[in-house]
Amino acid sequence: MSGTTGKPGKPGESDKTSGSDRTGRATRASIYAARPWLAQLGEAQRTPVDPPATLLHAFAGAVERAPDHPALAYFDGRLTYRETGALSDSVAGHLAAKGLRRGDRVAVMLQNSPHFVIALLGAWKAGATVVPLNPMYKSAEVAHALRDAEATALICSDRAWEAYLRDTAADSPVRIALTACELDLQTRNDTRVLNFERVAPRASDAEDLVTVARQGLAAPADRELTAGDVALISYTSGTSGTPKGAMNAHGGIMYNAERQRTGHPIAEGSAYFALAPLFHITGMVCELATCVANAGTLVLAYRFHPGVVLDAFTEHRPAYTVGPSTAFMALAATPGVTREHFASFQVISSGGAPLPPALVEKFRADFGPYIRNGYGLTECTAPCASVPPEKEAPVDPVSGTLSVGVPGPETVVRIVDEKGEDVPFGEQGEIAVSGPQVVPGYWRRPEATAEAIPGGELRTGDIGFMDEGGWLYVVDRKKDMINASGFKVWPREVEDVLYTHPAVREAAVVGVPDAYRGESVKAYVSLRPGAEVAPAEISAYCEERLAAYKYPRAVEILPELPKTTSGKILRRELRSRS
Repeated sequence: MSGTTGKPGKPGESDKTSGSDRTGRATRASIYAARPWLAQLGEAQRTPVDPPATLLHAFAGAVERAPDHPALAYFDGRLTYRETGALSDSVAGHLAAKGLRRGDRVAVMLQNSPHFVIALLGAWKAGATVVPLNPMYKSAEVAHALRDAEATALICSDRAWEAYLRDTAADSPVRIALTACELDLQTRNDTRVLNFERVAPRASDAEDLVTVARQGLAAPADRELTAGDVALISYTSGTSGTPKGAMNAHGGIMYNAERQRTGHPIAEGSAYFALAPLFHITGMVCELATCVANAGTLVLAYRFHPGVVLDAFTEHRPAYTVGPSTAFMALAATPGVTREHFASFQVISSGGAPLPPALVEKFRADFGPYIRNGYGLTECTAPCASVPPEKEAPVDPVSGTLSVGVPGPETVVRIVDEKGEDVPFGEQGEIAVSGPQVVPGYWRRPEATAEAIPGGELRTGDIGFMDEGGWLYVVDRKKDMINASGFKVWPREVEDVLYTHPAVREAAVVGVPDAYRGESVKAYVSLRPGAEVAPAEISAYCEERLAAYKYPRAVEILPELPKTTSGKILRRELRSRS
C-alpha cells in the first residue's frame, strides 16, 4: 500500500444533502444538511480557509517570515525557526543516507520536548509517514505498532532504548534507530519532571538524534509531500479491540490547524503552551501545527506536572493552550495557584475528556478564563466541533450536559440511529462526522474502514444529540452505557452531578454486576486537597439529585483516578477493580 491517499476535500466539497447507511448507500435527504450551526459562527469562523499543503509548508513560511523568532522553548533552552529548520534538515539527510525511502514509516516515541519536533519534521522532510507512539507504551504495544506499520525507523529516548526497545525493535522491520536524551537542549534539569540521568555508554546499534541533527546535512531535495499524503499513522487506544492505525493526511492536519488559527485569532508570534502530549492528535494539531501556522513559540515542559506547568505559564506568558479537563482540575488544586498564572491566556480549550459544567464555572470564578469546550477524535484529526470565541457553550437543561460546541462550516455532523438514518434534533443517537478533516481510513484495514467510515462519514461510537440551534452535546460512549434494571444510565450524567460536590476533584462512574438489577452504578472519586467526606455522604448527595436507578449505590474514594497520558480517565481500569 502506498503512503498516499486521495486529497482531502476542499471547503464546500464535503456538503451532504443526504445521509448514508453503513455501506455508503444514499438515503433520504438529511435534516442536518442545512447546517443550523452556521448561525452560531462569526465571520472569522465562516470565512473559507486556504491552508498550506503540509506542516512543512507552514514551517517554511514561518522560517521565511520570522527566522530568528523562537520556535521552541524548553525550560531555559530556545531554538529559533532557522535553527529548528537546520536541525531537522540534517535528521532528514541522515535518514535518507541510511536508505529511508519516500513513504516509509518512522516511529517517534518521545515526550513533549524539542527532540519530538525535530524528529517529526526530519522524518517528513525525508518523505516518511510518522507513527507517533505513546512513551508509556509497554513492549507488546510498541511491537504491535512497529510490525503493523512496518516501520523502517524508530526514534525514541535513550533510556527506553536501553531498557526494552532495542529488543522490541529487533523483532520488527526497524533497521534505523535514533535515540535522544531529553536532558539535552536545555540546562535547567528540573527534577520534578526530568528526574533521570543520561544513559551511557551509547548503544552501538543506535545513533544520537542531537548529534545527527548537528551534522549540518541537507535534506533530500526530491521528497516533497502533498496534502493527500499520509502524515501520521495514529494508533487508536484499542478499547474495542486491537489498536488500528488511523491515517491522518497532511491536508486534514493543516485544515484543522488553519481553522484553529483563524477561528481563534491570536497575534502572530504568540506563545502556545503544549499541555496535551504532542504524540496525541490534539497536541499535534491544536498546539504544534496551529502554533507553526502562526509563527508562534511552542512552549514544552516534557510531561504534565502541575507545578512545572504553572511555572511555565508565569515564565512564558502563553496566549493559548488546550488540554483535558483533568489537567485543569489538577492545576486548580495545586497549592499556590493564583489568577495571575492564567492572566496571559486569550484562549483556553478543553478536549479529550468530558468537561463538567461545574468545573467551567468554578475555574472562571477562581482564575478568570472561560474554558472553551471542544470535541474530536483521532479519526477526524482532532476537533470537529468547538465553542466559537464570541459564544459560551449552553448546558442542556434536562441532562445538565455542557455542549461541546458547533461544527465548522465545511463539516457536517449528523445524529443517526442504528441504521444510519437521521434522528430528529434533540434526540439521542450516534454522532457521525463528515468533512475535510476525516481520515480516509485505517492503515491496511479495509473492512474496519468500511465499518467505521462508510461513504467517508465517520461513525464515532459516541452517543449525543444536537439542538435546533446546531449545538452538539456528547452524552457518552456507546459501550459505557449501564443497564440498571432495564433502565439506561449514562455515566457522564452521574459524573456531572458528582463534580458539583464541593469535596470531589475527579469522578468516574462504571457499571458493576448486581444480582438484582443486572448492573448497578458505582462511582470512583478523588478529593480536593484537604477535603474529607464519607462515601455514603457522596452517594446520598447524588440520590437527592438523580433518579433512583441512576445514583451510585457504591462510592470508592481513591487518591488518584487512572488516566491515559492525554488525561482521559480510564473507566476500563476501574471496571476491573469492581
